[in-house]
Amino acid sequence: MISSVSNPKVKYVTRLQNDRRFRQRERAFVAEGSRWAMDVAAMQAAPLSIFVTEDWRNTAVHTDILSQLEVLAQRPSLLVTPQVMAAMSDTTTPPGILLVLPIQPRPLPAHPSLILILDGIGTPGNLGTMLRTAAAAGADAVLLAPGCVDAYNPKVVRGSMGALLRLPVQALSWAEIEEVVRDTAVYTAVIDADTDYTQVDWQRPSSLIIGSEAHGVSPAANQLAGSAITIPMHAATESLNAAVAAGVILFEAARQRE
Repeated sequence: MISSVSNPKVKYVTRLQNDRRFRQRERAFVAEGSRWAMDVAAMQAAPLSIFVTEDWRNTAVHTDILSQLEVLAQRPSLLVTPQVMAAMSDTTTPPGILLVLPIQPRPLPAHPSLILILDGIGTPGNLGTMLRTAAAAGADAVLLAPGCVDAYNPKVVRGSMGALLRLPVQALSWAEIEEVVRDTAVYTAVIDADTDYTQVDWQRPSSLIIGSEAHGVSPAANQLAGSAITIPMHAATESLNAAVAAGVILFEAARQRE
């Protein structure tokens, strides 16, 4: 059992949690909790390391999940004390299981029909929610333009609820994004536009750009977009949270496409 926070494996996990450059260099990130463990097992993803507490391991409902994860990893899990788990965790209430996973973004589809492009989204919670929403609404991919927070930030990972495993999520330059979406109609969501988001034909291949709440969409995004759309609002509301706006529009697209 690992009982010291000075253990090299514990220090490695802690650095992955806190250092974006280290994550990029190691091509690895940390996922915490039973829900992530179930998603990893269901997606047949191979963990690089598995850390568990004795209480979590000894709970009957977790036994099968842990066995599956150990088979996928081709190595046994590492037992740690609650104190060590707390030291490695990014949460206030540490989970009983923590996984180190490889950064292996899913490939982009050759002919996408619905893409979410995020422009300067700097709040991890917002990005995590948007990844989860995009997966739920049936988007083909999420593209992170320059200025977005790291998709493997611990808070993004937690908020995405496994979407990183199910959905292509890639950080690209604007030139690369332009190439990916060249065969789609590109829309920017803004506060004030002539076109209501419900008036768009979302059944044709489309891309949606959502900018930050503080600065809106960037000049590069405006240059790429063919049209601007808006969500009509009442009661003199100035704007919606970026994640809420993305959800409203994506699920209108899902409604039309179904």
